[in-house]
Amino acid sequence: MRLIFEKSVTGRSAFSVPRCDVPGEPKIPRKYLRKTAARLPEVSELDVVRHYSNLARKNFSVDTNFYPLGSCTMKYNPKFTERIAAMEGFLSLHPLLPQLRGGGLLTQGALEVIYQTERLLCEITGMEAFTMQPLAGAHGELTGAMLIAAYHKDRGQKRKYVIVPDSSHGTNPASAAIAGYEVIVIPTDKTGCMDFTEFKKNLNQDTAAVMLTCPNTLGIFNSRIKEICDEAHKVGALVYYDGANLNAILGKSRPGDLGFDVVHINLHKTFATPHGGGGPGAGPVGVGEKLVEYLPVSRVMQRPDGTFALSYNHPKSIGYIAPFYGNFSVILKSYAYIMRLGRQGLIDVSEKAVLNANYCRVKLKDEFDVPYDRICMHEFVISASRQKEGGVSALDIAKLLIDNDIHPPTVYFPLIVKEALMVEPTETESLQTLDRFVGVMKEAARLSREAPQSLTQAPLSMPIKRLDETRAAREPRLRWELDSDNR
Repeated sequence: MRLIFEKSVTGRSAFSVPRCDVPGEPKIPRKYLRKTAARLPEVSELDVVRHYSNLARKNFSVDTNFYPLGSCTMKYNPKFTERIAAMEGFLSLHPLLPQLRGGGLLTQGALEVIYQTERLLCEITGMEAFTMQPLAGAHGELTGAMLIAAYHKDRGQKRKYVIVPDSSHGTNPASAAIAGYEVIVIPTDKTGCMDFTEFKKNLNQDTAAVMLTCPNTLGIFNSRIKEICDEAHKVGALVYYDGANLNAILGKSRPGDLGFDVVHINLHKTFATPHGGGGPGAGPVGVGEKLVEYLPVSRVMQRPDGTFALSYNHPKSIGYIAPFYGNFSVILKSYAYIMRLGRQGLIDVSEKAVLNANYCRVKLKDEFDVPYDRICMHEFVISASRQKEGGVSALDIAKLLIDNDIHPPTVYFPLIVKEALMVEPTETESLQTLDRFVGVMKEAARLSREAPQSLTQAPLSMPIKRLDETRAAREPRLRWELDSDNR
């Protein structure tokens, strides 16, 4: 497929910009003008439409391909939520419209959606209150770390450390460090969980928090999670729940009941809103009762007369962490999704997600190493170490999947598993889709034994073949330049 620059023909045009009809046309200061004309492709409207239509057909997406991306819950986004988000009463709202008097009726529905979504998330997670402002999971993590810091500071405590397991998402230690803490990493034991003995050795009065996801990134639910929370609380530390894997326990287990004090939720993972491509995202943060007063402002509150308004009178709040009310359209879609499924529907989500993951794990365990071979939750990790001995890496297998119209699983994470392939089928995939994935993976294992060179050259069906990824990262070509042969 040619680049749009390669389709350029001198003098061809798709659009003519009308003359500016604004009186007193402002002139851009010369210092801001380009020194030379922008080197844009000269193409017709038909060229543009065909180019981007064909390009879109080559995209991998949840709507077009199986997307078993571990730890990201890339599940199907039902279209009815898009229709609800496009309703005129929501779509045309401006964030500066009045809350109550005058035009206030225009915003009451939106404020109620935010309030009711918060209450639903509280019920699902066992938290006391939520802020809906964070714009992504990592943003929610940072918000949670700031809430933890505010809590300890308010008590005059200068705690130094945050404990994370070595299987944690990389954003956990990053969020803790940005909030001003040093990070202590605890190794994984032979069961695939954080080593409890090492955890207790490192837990003391200087510990500000423990950050965990449960189930963890190996897809394993830690049976000692309540004990871990209790031990942390004994020394005055708080426990943070990374909600990236919440899809596994909906309606089965609530982080608040397990002892967690703070939780973030990825609405774009667990509650089926669009995910990836730089957004949109949402990472609401919930807290237990002792942290409510530190939540960001503004907060949507229900007044005695049943109307909704923003509340700013929270002296201990950490302040604003996002403009206005967060990513409202994502919140709205999640609200519709939760209301449509209901309690039993959410339980069904977690049960099918766990069933699908275990089905694939068992089907693949003879062809690949399974470092922690036990009943998993919504995802599991296999290793291509056996294939690596024959010269085929996890990355090679991932590239072969692309040739078979399957998005690769997460590779080389968690870091504690060599040649890791982290698979999350989600609950929305059919038995036929799972069987096809298993079949392609088994074929990859066979080829790694009999024709390894066929994997090391994949993908062969894409417009861009195998890249030198190290060079591409170090020497990216971000601007189109004519080759000497084309001048």
